[in-house]
Amino acid sequence: MRSFLKSSQIIFSNIIAIYRRELQSYFYSPFGYVIAGVFWLITGIYFISIVISVSQEAAKYDMQIQQLGATPEAVDIPLIIFQGFIGVLGSISQVIMPMLSMSLYAEERKRGTIELLATSPITNWAVAVGKLLAVVTFYLTLILPLLLYQTLAFSAANPPMSLATVLIGHAGLVLLSAVILSLGMFISSLTGNSIIAAVMTFGLLLILWIFDLIAKSIGGDLGLVLTYLSPVEHFNSFTQGVIKTNSLVLFASYIFLGIYLTAQSIDSFRFQRN
Repeated sequence: MRSFLKSSQIIFSNIIAIYRRELQSYFYSPFGYVIAGVFWLITGIYFISIVISVSQEAAKYDMQIQQLGATPEAVDIPLIIFQGFIGVLGSISQVIMPMLSMSLYAEERKRGTIELLATSPITNWAVAVGKLLAVVTFYLTLILPLLLYQTLAFSAANPPMSLATVLIGHAGLVLLSAVILSLGMFISSLTGNSIIAAVMTFGLLLILWIFDLIAKSIGGDLGLVLTYLSPVEHFNSFTQGVIKTNSLVLFASYIFLGIYLTAQSIDSFRFQRN
């Protein structure tokens, strides 16, 4: 029992060491600040435009109802704004993710430090988990300011929007991003060129989008299976404020797959060197 606890403590310490090293690289690099600035600028513009657009449509609807003398139907404007914005946020994030994951291992190959990682006492699993946690943490720093001003805006609505819906939607966004980042990390471990890693990850995202469109178009049992395997479809359920167990299982499975493939890729590199 003591040996198990000791080995677990060593693995945890190794993960924390890799996590700190990788996270510092994002905050010490101008590239990280450029990504953050562009991300906040674009998402802020989209949020304002969605709020204005939905508000104008609601005003037109009220005017038409008054002219017709009909009874207006209840419309949850904050929810419409939130769902529109979280969908846009998901699309923008999928563009940002390959840029964040492209150098996780590609730069290690380029600098030659991947040989040190492959031959170090730290397990490949610990390195992969530490790197993934770091890039997901950096993404969380991009999301938190957006979550703050959404919470302030929606709490000022009458009636105020449920905070749980906002949090669940953003939790789904983080899970979807973790899936993309884990798979992007695996792709990054295959090449020493960050640009190639980013392009390949973009290609993978395109396949996932096509996968989702095919699932919706063919229908039947095969369509249901493909829909279940689509992370985009499961993200959509989170935007409705609904947490499903099968969605959590699917996201966790994709994340585990990315970590596993990355560890196997580095193992293969170590074997080739030996």
